[in-house]
Amino acid sequence: MDNTTWVANYTGWSDFFLVGVFSQPKHPAFLCVTIFVVFLMALSGNTILILLIHSDAHLHTPMYFFISQLSLMDMMHISVTVPKMLMDQVMGVNKISAPECGMQMFLYLTLGGSEFFLLAAMAYDRYVAICRPLYYPILMNHRVCLLLVSGCWFLGSVDGFMLTPATMTFPFCRSWEIYHYFCEVPALMKLSCLDTSLYETLMYLCCVLMLLIPVTVISSSYSFILLTIYKMSSAEGWKKAFTTCSSHMTVVILFYGAAVYTYMLPSSYHTPEKDMVVSVFYTILTPVLNPLIYSLRNKDVTGALKKMLNVASLFQETRK
Repeated sequence: MDNTTWVANYTGWSDFFLVGVFSQPKHPAFLCVTIFVVFLMALSGNTILILLIHSDAHLHTPMYFFISQLSLMDMMHISVTVPKMLMDQVMGVNKISAPECGMQMFLYLTLGGSEFFLLAAMAYDRYVAICRPLYYPILMNHRVCLLLVSGCWFLGSVDGFMLTPATMTFPFCRSWEIYHYFCEVPALMKLSCLDTSLYETLMYLCCVLMLLIPVTVISSSYSFILLTIYKMSSAEGWKKAFTTCSSHMTVVILFYGAAVYTYMLPSSYHTPEKDMVVSVFYTILTPVLNPLIYSLRNKDVTGALKKMLNVASLFQETRK
């Protein structure tokens, strides 16, 4: 593109227009209510899980500490995109300023990157618990857990600090319509006046590293876990280990599968409609599914919930 064309198309900072999920359906009001209900379920489910973990002494273990951090990330993740989307639909406004767009992008990149590494830390925790049980209190003490979680948040923020400024400094053309319901990097790249192929390659390499390191840790951990489970003579121990690990693997497949599609598949595989569907999956559905996966299949969590409900009912009876 020559300089004359670039100057003609470049309009400087302005508001973006989010062409989101409500532009296509025949019944946008019904879809809006459905997403709002799912949003409330995600907030309430993750909040209850965090409260249970922090209030019940039996859940004060490294595994549940990591699960509470996952719930916190999920609550923040869904809160970055959904409230803005719902408010735009209710108010009839779909604008987002460039600073707001950059902040939204930074937050979801940071939270997504942090969750990648947290899932790897959770897999390592299960490896130590099942394969090295005698060393578990030493290798996974409170200080180590805090360092692992802090490292996850730090590496996630590095991802946000790298990609957000680079994306937002590209010049954008007269079309400021983002065919998405939030400011996702691939959607914004389509609006750039310049050739972004080099940046997309660098972003691809960055995402490969962000995914390769956690995937290596997860696959190695579960390879050793499967070998250990296979050698177990106790049917009860085999069942407990398999239940715990299958819950975690379900979350890993859901989250990583969507990330691989969004950031690692070539652009020829992408359409705005497909991108929005996949994004709905990992920004809206995954946060509401995670607490269900970790609670319904976990006797410790369900036991703590029953205890909390019994205490609440007893308190109400004493007040009467």
